[in-house]
Amino acid sequence: MLTVKNLMVFYENALAINDLSLKVGEGEIVGVIGSNSAGKSTLLNTIAGLTLDLKIKERRKGGERITLMGEIRYLGEDIVDMLAVHRVKRGIVLCRERHPIFPESDVMENLRIAAYLHPKAHFRKMADYTFDLFPQLKKYRRKRAGFLSGGEQQMLAIGMALVAGPKLLLLDEPLLGLSPAMQTRLVGAIKDIRATLGITIVISEQFARPVLPMIDRGYVIENGMLVLAGTGRELMENPEVKSAYFGV
Repeated sequence: MLTVKNLMVFYENALAINDLSLKVGEGEIVGVIGSNSAGKSTLLNTIAGLTLDLKIKERRKGGERITLMGEIRYLGEDIVDMLAVHRVKRGIVLCRERHPIFPESDVMENLRIAAYLHPKAHFRKMADYTFDLFPQLKKYRRKRAGFLSGGEQQMLAIGMALVAGPKLLLLDEPLLGLSPAMQTRLVGAIKDIRATLGITIVISEQFARPVLPMIDRGYVIENGMLVLAGTGRELMENPEVKSAYFGV
């Protein structure tokens, strides 16, 4: 479904992604594991088209220079120069880190905003699925999103990504800052999204322990470079991964 080949991203003279290649097969859950500032968010933002959009905006202002090199192919199509809005229309949807929601709007309004590209029937179907997936959101459907807890806001952010109609769902650190119990609930929800909807998922995380058991394959990146790749089980049993991410 997705192939990233020899991707490089520069912010001025800083190298954020360094000659990185990866593949995501249809129906897979693929993990991107790395410490803070390893390049995970830059990678997902680049796949989603946000880095390209930022490059265009900065070029118009004569400000920060961003350089993109390499290849991104989605469903056989080269999308490296495709704007983010067109990638969303083709089914690439990013759920950004730290649950970006509209705090002044209620839960239902947030979901409606995210579904603007789709007919009402799609919205109703995916909103119902979101409430089945996260039952506690249903009782807060008329509550302002800014008054939800961090975990509830993350659930809403994932629901917003789902109503946007993804074929490829990019989850950027969805477990960040959440309690172990909430992390477990979200991991179960991510598994259900793949099993029930058949959506292909790429999840980036620095918390490797809850992520590795559910992924089909994973990539470990450091300083924007790929350092390890393998199945979830292979990475869990790798002594370097245990030392760096499990404290073993």
